[in-house]
Amino acid sequence: MNWQEEYKRKSISTKEAARMVKSGDRVVFPGGRESYALGMALAARKDELKNVEVQVPVPNYDFGWYDQGWQDSFQVTIMQATVLSQHAVDGKHIDFNTGTLFPFHESDEIRPPDVVFVEVSEPDEKGFCSFGASLWNKKRRIREAKLAIGEVNKNLIRTCGENFIHISEIDYFVEHVSSGGSPGQGSLAGRTLKKPELHIKPIAENVSGLIRNGDTIQIGVGRTTEHLVKMGMLDGKQDLGYHSEATPPGVISLIKEGVINGKRKTLNPGKAVVAAIGGSTREEMEWVNNNPLFHVVEVDYLEDIRVIAAHDNMVAINQALAIDLTGQIAAETLGLQIISVAGGQIPFVFGAWLSRGGRAITVIPSTAQGGKVSRIVPTLSVGTVVTIQRNMADYVVTEYGIARLKGKTLRQRTQELIAVAHPDFRDGLQREAQRLFWAS
Repeated sequence: MNWQEEYKRKSISTKEAARMVKSGDRVVFPGGRESYALGMALAARKDELKNVEVQVPVPNYDFGWYDQGWQDSFQVTIMQATVLSQHAVDGKHIDFNTGTLFPFHESDEIRPPDVVFVEVSEPDEKGFCSFGASLWNKKRRIREAKLAIGEVNKNLIRTCGENFIHISEIDYFVEHVSSGGSPGQGSLAGRTLKKPELHIKPIAENVSGLIRNGDTIQIGVGRTTEHLVKMGMLDGKQDLGYHSEATPPGVISLIKEGVINGKRKTLNPGKAVVAAIGGSTREEMEWVNNNPLFHVVEVDYLEDIRVIAAHDNMVAINQALAIDLTGQIAAETLGLQIISVAGGQIPFVFGAWLSRGGRAITVIPSTAQGGKVSRIVPTLSVGTVVTIQRNMADYVVTEYGIARLKGKTLRQRTQELIAVAHPDFRDGLQREAQRLFWAS
């Protein structure tokens, strides 16, 4: 049987696919956008199913199961709260996976998926499907699962690297339908970028002073970091490398212009290595399509600390929610409220520390709530998760300057951080620093 015949034999309806899920199964939507038609078909079986574990790393679509009253049918776990799922996290009627350091492999103690639903492109002339704009852990999840079902979206881009799978590794295929009820645009559509806040421009300028020609850059996901390139962080730089989870706005343009060319990269020279492509216009996504400059890999490789550290001059740029005067960095919660996830921040910070010439940069606006509260605080509030230990804090950048914490004493750290705090809060922080760290 040739692959075309095999593909035709494996093509079924979404209802048929959803009926393959049994009560008690573990259903996984791998990293990236969920398969919309399959998700809707599964949610439609709410009254027929019990205790189905559903894992959705970053919710993009509202299938209904984030609301109260679905828990007997679907027990949902997410890794990153979004607007449509934050109420479910706050209400504690879904579970939250705190994430882990990569590489991560399923063990006997962790249950592999019974069913994987994943979005794929149409097969090419050799029977290989692309995962579109993002790979994350999709290939590994398919290979772990008892049953893998692909939702075929004709509008997904194809990228180079490891971002492909042969139809023989997928059990069934269904036709993609978008949230509008018709075939969607997929990864060619790009996305709209929100207007940056005023403090981001000076933060970008301050970070720029820490970046040298030839550095390899990582930029974490976040409301501050996603604007830094567009705000000039890499202006005037040359021969930069790129090894990062995704491509925030401006990165693809700099690759196109040759500013990011990977010429001096220690690993994968000449390639921008990512787990996902995003934050880009349709024109940029079309330029990425089948472009060998982009090397899309699984996150297990991308976030392996040993791989990150093997890059000379690795610069990790990530954002935080709050930081205390000793340098403890919180990027996940404020008190007991879950806001974000560590994601790749931990391995990239550790990798940058181990890199020859590496730097770990934490960006943080000086205030929150419209200037009412300082993000640099004497001590973190009770219950706040420490994402980066104070021992691993390196550079902290706000719109008011750069604090260097690496190798500093507690008193020196307090002075470094107070100097980059908002002026309205410096006197209060100084009084607290003296109370906490100086003898009376």
